[in-house]
Amino acid sequence: MADSLYKEIILDHYRSPRNKGRLDPADYSHEDVNPLCGDEIVLDLRVKDGIVSEVAFEGRGCAISQAATSILTEMIEGRTVEEVKALTKDDLLEELSVPISPARMKCALLGLKCLKAGIYGVGHMHDDDL
Repeated sequence: MADSLYKEIILDHYRSPRNKGRLDPADYSHEDVNPLCGDEIVLDLRVKDGIVSEVAFEGRGCAISQAATSILTEMIEGRTVEEVKALTKDDLLEELSVPISPARMKCALLGLKCLKAGIYGVGHMHDDDL
């Protein structure tokens, strides 16, 4: 029962993504692609007084990549930049609440890679750095 509920949450975020769109201007912005499947995400943040005041993303790809990024945006809005920097892949995977196969891990983490690369101002983040 719980498993189907979590799958419904993923499908809901995929069908009706939260914080969809772009922020212009954005304080932090980063775009990345999963070369294995072609998923794309661009994530924008606005920060006021050290707190994420707005977050938005655009992208295309599988349900996991899009839903995980939608869920991530809800996780970080209202948090401090330091809290956001401290987020780990385990935090996101726990929030997703569905088992993610090794083949789908890069899909699930693409939004987090964009977030971290943007906030740290680096060109690319590796999965091991999350």
